[in-house]
Amino acid sequence: MRKVLENEFYYLDNFHQVLEWIAGRYSDLLTDEEQAFIATFPSLPQASRALLVRMVMRKGMVFRASKLNYAEIGCAVEAARHLLPTGWVQCDPVITLDELFELLLKAEIGTIFSLSLHEKNARKAEQLAALREAFGDARAFSAWYRDSPDTVYSIPVKALCDRLRLIFFGNLRQDWTEFVLSDLGFFQYEKVEFSASSRGFRTRRDVDDYLALHQCKERFRAGDALPEVLASLPRDQFDNEWIDSRRERLMFQIAQHVEKQKDWGQAFELYACCNYPGARARAIRVLEKHERHAEAHALLERAQAAPESDAERQQLLRIAPRLRRKLGHQPLPSRRNPFVARLDLSLPMPPEPGWWVEGIVRDHLARADAPVYYVENALINSLFGLLCWRPIFSAIPGAFFHPFHRGPADLHSADFYRRREREFRACLDQLDDGRYQDTIRANYDSKRGIQSPFVAWEALSAELLDMALACIPALHLKKWCERILLDIKANRNGFPDLIQFWPVERRYNMIEVKGPGDRLQDNQLRWIEYCAAHQMPISVCYLQWAQPCS
Repeated sequence: MRKVLENEFYYLDNFHQVLEWIAGRYSDLLTDEEQAFIATFPSLPQASRALLVRMVMRKGMVFRASKLNYAEIGCAVEAARHLLPTGWVQCDPVITLDELFELLLKAEIGTIFSLSLHEKNARKAEQLAALREAFGDARAFSAWYRDSPDTVYSIPVKALCDRLRLIFFGNLRQDWTEFVLSDLGFFQYEKVEFSASSRGFRTRRDVDDYLALHQCKERFRAGDALPEVLASLPRDQFDNEWIDSRRERLMFQIAQHVEKQKDWGQAFELYACCNYPGARARAIRVLEKHERHAEAHALLERAQAAPESDAERQQLLRIAPRLRRKLGHQPLPSRRNPFVARLDLSLPMPPEPGWWVEGIVRDHLARADAPVYYVENALINSLFGLLCWRPIFSAIPGAFFHPFHRGPADLHSADFYRRREREFRACLDQLDDGRYQDTIRANYDSKRGIQSPFVAWEALSAELLDMALACIPALHLKKWCERILLDIKANRNGFPDLIQFWPVERRYNMIEVKGPGDRLQDNQLRWIEYCAAHQMPISVCYLQWAQPCS
């Protein structure tokens, strides 16, 4: 940690690293403005570069010089002087009343504006609301606050820097703190040997599509008028698959919102042109709600002929009997579910706070010769992630394009497994001859703490790992891995809460816990049925609170 903190300009070095990375990999899709920024920035004085990066990394667009206090930079006004000719920073910018209030202290507001005694004692938000009607126009900071001894700067270059950050990370979720957290050791990332040609955006159109989609999503979240949001939402598929998957997800979210408003017609139209998982089943459900039963049944039959996933198949089985009944069709034979062992417990409710249902059942069932662990989704996903570490972090084109990937960018794409099928098959083949244990243990030791989309390091102790490898048959682990790979997004969740081991007998049992009034979720039901169908030991525990004696 000391080495990072000793470098006062660590954040500037990181910014330069991003610019060099982008220049080396994305020069063909940069605008003239972005190219000019990357070329000019290194020529400025160090203090000026550092000040600009500090402002870019801070929240907001407008800053008071008195608040830009950084020992390594020195005088902010002097550092900013070299930035003004570039146009990246503006002095005394024109700002709105809202922006002014972000800068001012409450005492300063009372100095600038004529406020009643009540308004002077009010909160800043109330003062702002009272002044908005009279001061709706924007003006320079010096015109707002003529006697201020301070200097104010804005950074019009912020949007350009955000675009460069997007190009580097491939998303707007990650930011500059990734470098610091990695340098300080808070996060460790797998070192993937990707080539200089590996990148998330292939063309400038990809960048523009992403930004347009992001703006549409922000407007939707802000509650803008839905017709305007929909008018700005692209309906045609994007060339870039992972950007198009974001478009499909946003369309699905908007359709859900419209459905909640009970606008059945528009909700159906949105679902019908959406390829996001679950959209077709929602379209059928909306037609049913709209009492368009014949259309719903026709779409259901087409879906049943080629269901997109186990999740959709499950939903269709739930909808079909209702539609057949409403259309006067003969009922189909009842579907027999696999037998699942049931455990009923009646225990006293703990008097102290902080208890949780799964913990109570775990402690009740645990024995010295049969320990119980709370694992939920952590254990099986971790075993899968450790066994299949190599294909998951395989440096195939488009999977990794910067040093801070927790997992491959195409993890949830439809062809994720197909693109790595040979490597995954080699891993799963180890479950047939016993080599899998050595691979899992080796990766547990050598990859410890490295970010992974599957391995929950904080939940996977060496003791739990040893117990799992000793008691879980390789065949069962193989079946779990195969199902996860069928649909990673849906099948990595829904595992039972607890697992109990009998190490002497080398066996185990998975236990899903349900407290009073709780019921099994769809993804849990799918895993329970799958495990039961493959003779894996699994049970559902229903806990009720024992009534105190009168």
